[in-house]
Amino acid sequence: MHPPCPGREGVLRRVLVALIAAAALAVLAGCTSGAGSIRAATSVVDQGYQSGDGSTKTWPATDRGGPVVLSGTDFAGARIDITAWRGDVVVLNTWYAACPPCRKEAPDLVSLAADYAADGVHLLGINGTDAAGAAQAYERTFAVPYPSIADTDGHAIAALQGAVPLQAVPTTVVVDRSGRVAARILGLADASTLRALVDEVLAEPAQTGARS
Repeated sequence: MHPPCPGREGVLRRVLVALIAAAALAVLAGCTSGAGSIRAATSVVDQGYQSGDGSTKTWPATDRGGPVVLSGTDFAGARIDITAWRGDVVVLNTWYAACPPCRKEAPDLVSLAADYAADGVHLLGINGTDAAGAAQAYERTFAVPYPSIADTDGHAIAALQGAVPLQAVPTTVVVDRSGRVAARILGLADASTLRALVDEVLAEPAQTGARS
């Protein structure tokens, strides 16, 4: 005698159980993938990645690397080489036109350039994103008085990476009179903090014990 065929309710119940099981497996797979993403993110943090949170790092004069060798062409076509400014303090700033924190800090950088010009402080932008038209429109908007290197080939950033890690745009770097990196601000630079860093480096002797 054949077993009785399941009723309609029994079939529906079995289908529902199968669907629930499949959904549970999908959720578990998603959790596994998420865990992998978390591990990946953790590994990035472990490698020293930092968000552009305005954090500041300084290097004592006795613990700085060698002079930064950085050059390029600005958006007007002029050649820029920071070794020509050796003996003066240099402030480097990475930016691009559509970057909100770059636009926010631009007036402070313009004021810094004007207020410290008599002290021999040089500002130089580094833009690895924009074409000349976008960059020059930005410079006109904020009346930027200092040049910026057009760095779409990445040479200027690569030269700076050898001296100081750059993990955010904007990043601002203060270079001492000997051409060595003295301080770095990741992300939006607080105006008073940046001025304090520049003042400290200006107060240093022209020659400070460079590391070989």
